[in-house]
Amino acid sequence: MKRVSKSRNVILLLLTDLIWGTAFVAQSTGGNEVGAYAFNCIRFLIGAVVLLPVIKFLDKGGYTSKRPKTKDERNVLWVGGICCGIALCLASNLQQVGITMGTETGKAGFLTATYILMVPVIGLFFKRKCGAKIWLGVGITLIGMYMLCVNGEFYLRKQDILLILCAFCFAIQILLIDHFSPMVDAVRLSCIEFFITGIGSAIPMFIVDMKHSSAGIMQWSQVLSSQSAWSAILYAGVLSSGVAYTLQVVGQKGLNPTFASMLMSLESVVSVFAGWILLGQKLSLREIAGCCMIFAAIMIAQMPDRKTEMKMEYEDEH
Repeated sequence: MKRVSKSRNVILLLLTDLIWGTAFVAQSTGGNEVGAYAFNCIRFLIGAVVLLPVIKFLDKGGYTSKRPKTKDERNVLWVGGICCGIALCLASNLQQVGITMGTETGKAGFLTATYILMVPVIGLFFKRKCGAKIWLGVGITLIGMYMLCVNGEFYLRKQDILLILCAFCFAIQILLIDHFSPMVDAVRLSCIEFFITGIGSAIPMFIVDMKHSSAGIMQWSQVLSSQSAWSAILYAGVLSSGVAYTLQVVGQKGLNPTFASMLMSLESVVSVFAGWILLGQKLSLREIAGCCMIFAAIMIAQMPDRKTEMKMEYEDEH
């Protein structure tokens, strides 16, 4: 891969980190105003709509390599989109509720980022072996999570547990995408996934946020009409879902996937600085140390072995 192209792709992935990391701020403010489920419902439906013209643009430009042509290919696409959508719906709503309940933006970003370690652990149940670096990363993460989440007595707050469950669901979603993405068009898969997530979030939105009553709907509608609510929703829907996903697809092309994963994990670091700068949130020294340990564990887990690096370098040269 040419150095110029690689530099461009690195910049695109760093921009993706910036959008995703600062989206935690939008999730915090937007979820507090309109409700956790309503925020996700509207956000993901907007994200799905944003991807529709992207799909058309990619098709016209001939950039879609796996456009479904047969009934079987369309069936696989829809099954994959529905499965990934259900997993994303669970993950995103657990995350949003945890953030709305008061988990700091930086802490939410780091706890969510532990999915990078959970993926290979869950993979053991599907006979995917883990190397020593993965297990070392798991151990460091457990220590970091203790320092980050446990203050004084040994306990986890409800919102912290929700974010750990959220990371687990994100890990399931990543494994599902890993299974289906080689068989289908990635942008179409994401579009269906977003629609399923938005529709799935509409059910608890009606029950919880709208209080399943006409009076509750009227009250919720007044809150939704505020400019600050829509600013957060549009940022998360258009930028975090639509734009950032497209940047990820383009930016990862031609890069070492491990290197790309390391770059994208910096999203959690951005979330900490975003919380400090935009929301005035502060972490104690103990919590900062926990964040650093979790981030170090993510880096260790994503670093390839020397044999893998040599093999990739050989393949690039030949």
